[in-house]
Amino acid sequence: MTAQDLDSLRAEIAASIAVKQLVLADDALLQQVSELAHACVAALRAGGKIIFAGNGGSFADAQHLSAEFTSRFMVDRVPLASLALSTNNSAISAIANDYGYKQIFARELQGIAHPADVFVPISTSGNSANILEAVKKANEIHIATVAWTGQTGGKLAPMCECIRIPSKDTARIQECHILIGHILCGLVEQLYFSEEHAK
Repeated sequence: MTAQDLDSLRAEIAASIAVKQLVLADDALLQQVSELAHACVAALRAGGKIIFAGNGGSFADAQHLSAEFTSRFMVDRVPLASLALSTNNSAISAIANDYGYKQIFARELQGIAHPADVFVPISTSGNSANILEAVKKANEIHIATVAWTGQTGGKLAPMCECIRIPSKDTARIQECHILIGHILCGLVEQLYFSEEHAK
């Protein structure tokens, strides 16, 4: 490894840390994460589920976080109800063919959503057409929705509450999305099962 390579690696790590420091200092953003955790616990208690959706890297994050709920995160416990939209390839191709790709999340959400659910759409730009359609549908059927976006919130900003990562860099935004995702999983696990034991 050359000195230039090392400097480049350090610069990337420093850039990631810098955005996380901004998140750390943003009390309003942290309050949103806490409130989302409490909303998820209330949904689970009411027989609802936590639904994630995203494209590309955000799709991977959606699956990852849903798996943390249905398997386990920090403690061994019963599974918690969660899913990521569009994990069924046949459904994706059918909906895209019959209704257009913009509807792949909205159509599935309409079919499976319950009023007690919490919907977490993830879009670094806040402008993904299929995420926008899904949020429109979530609003129509009155599902609590908290989107995860980048700095501006994009077109999602006026449509629903957005947890906005203070960056315009896709990689930095995604790094912080998985950070707050892990924090969310840990908080939900802690709150849900501490309440369970308190009964």
